[in-house]
Amino acid sequence: MAQGNTKGLKAKSSSSKARHAAKAAAAPKKGRRHEPPKKPSLIKEASMRKTLKAKVTTSIEQQMVSAASAGKLTIMKNAVPESEPEKAGKNGKR
Repeated sequence: MAQGNTKGLKAKSSSSKARHAAKAAAAPKKGRRHEPPKKPSLIKEASMRKTLKAKVTTSIEQQMVSAASAGKLTIMKNAVPESEPEKAGKNGKR
C-alpha cells in the first residue's frame, strides 16, 4: 500500500518563506563586510569609538528633547513669533 501514488493527497505548494530564503541565498547582501578586530590595540580603539558614538548620540538626543520642550518645533531655523514681523513691517522706513 505504501508504494505508488496515494489518493487524495496533494503536494504542498511552495511557501513564501521558502521563496524569500531562496532569493536571499541567490544574491549577496549589500554593504560593507565587517570583521571584528583581533589585535588588542584595535579592540581597545573599537570599544572607545563605540562608547564615544554612544555619548555623542545621547547628548544630541538630550539637546533635541530640550529644544522640543522649549517651544514650537521647527525644522530649518528658529521661528520668530508671529506678532514681531508684523510690527517690524509697519514701523520700518520706506
